Amino acid sequence: MSSKTIWTPANIVTCARVVLVPFWLLLAQLLGVSLADSLATPGFKLGAFLVFIGYVVISLTDKLDGYLARSRNEVTTFGKFLDPIADKLAVVVALFVLLEWHMVSPWVLLVIVAREFLVSGLRMVVASKGVVIAASDLGKWKTATTMVAICGLLFLPSIPGGMIQDVLLFIFNASMWVAVVLTAWSGIDYFVKSWQYIAEV
Repeated sequence: MSSKTIWTPANIVTCARVVLVPFWLLLAQLLGVSLADSLATPGFKLGAFLVFIGYVVISLTDKLDGYLARSRNEVTTFGKFLDPIADKLAVVVALFVLLEWHMVSPWVLLVIVAREFLVSGLRMVVASKGVVIAASDLGKWKTATTMVAICGLLFLPSIPGGMIQDVLLFIFNASMWVAVVLTAWSGIDYFVKSWQYIAEV
């Protein structure tokens, strides 16, 4: 009988990330404040900072499960299935929160979600033909930039308003739009690489 199990440390961390997302959403609803509302209350906002810290923890688990899987040589099919779902869940939920707080444009959410639908569909088509298209560095940069932008925007409501907050808002807003461009670009890149397979008659 095989001693292998899907419950590797990496997969446990991935499952924990999935479970943490709804708890983080509840935390954001209870303690979070929009940037506009934070300006009405001077000083440091502990509740908003805890929301930021919670999301940073979720983001770091993505790096942790990848490290554990590679370092322990425990890359599993279950992990390959669940890890991208956990990542997308964390990103989309955070974007919905930022959208509710009027800190991101609906276009940001549209482009990012549409890209995920497109790439997921393309992957299913090319996989049915026995082809695997490797993730590009463009996709990795897209993911990193998106996470930095989200964490930065979640951090802003916790600090007092003023020049520092305004500068950081500009930086993280710019980072988010860079992420949107990279998201669209990576989606187009994946579509081009997949075209020969989806165009087959």
